[in-house]
Amino acid sequence: MTAELPANSVTELLQRYSSGDRAISDALFREIWPVLHQLAVRQLAKERSVAPVSPTELISELWLRNLHRGGWNVNSREHFYAIVAMAMRRVLIDLARQRLAASRGSGYAPSGLEDGQEANIPSPVRLEEIIQIGQLMEILEKKDPPAALIADMHYFADYTLEEIAKTTGLSVRQVSYRWKKTEKWLKRQLGP
Repeated sequence: MTAELPANSVTELLQRYSSGDRAISDALFREIWPVLHQLAVRQLAKERSVAPVSPTELISELWLRNLHRGGWNVNSREHFYAIVAMAMRRVLIDLARQRLAASRGSGYAPSGLEDGQEANIPSPVRLEEIIQIGQLMEILEKKDPPAALIADMHYFADYTLEEIAKTTGLSVRQVSYRWKKTEKWLKRQLGP
């Protein structure tokens, strides 16, 4: 078992990997795995009905779709985890789209049910709401990237406002203001 590296070492590994140093991928993945797993558990707890995947499956999908390519501009490990939270949200929204499409198709039969186990299948309305939130977040990313980052970190990754302030370099007051403004905008867009 390896000892946990200091934050600056993890940041250095992330920056090296992002710059193209693939030789350190195993060491990097070992170091970031616990936090990736924690973020995946949080994401899946919020959107339990979206996708019948485990945290490990979500991380694998995330790694295959986004992270293995590198090319991120990472300021710190906290910044990297904020990027991960956004990418996880996108993966879950894509999975919701796939489930909605499958539920509307002919012959859709949910899998994974054993011996009378109740199906935890989201309604098409719930899936459409998740997709709508995803579309709104994409609009917000174009319109106000810092606000989208704050929303991702606070709502989707359960970062506290203080943790977001530390990661972004904003004051807690600034983060709180932007979060409240963003939350109101999202609620207005979603309607009743």
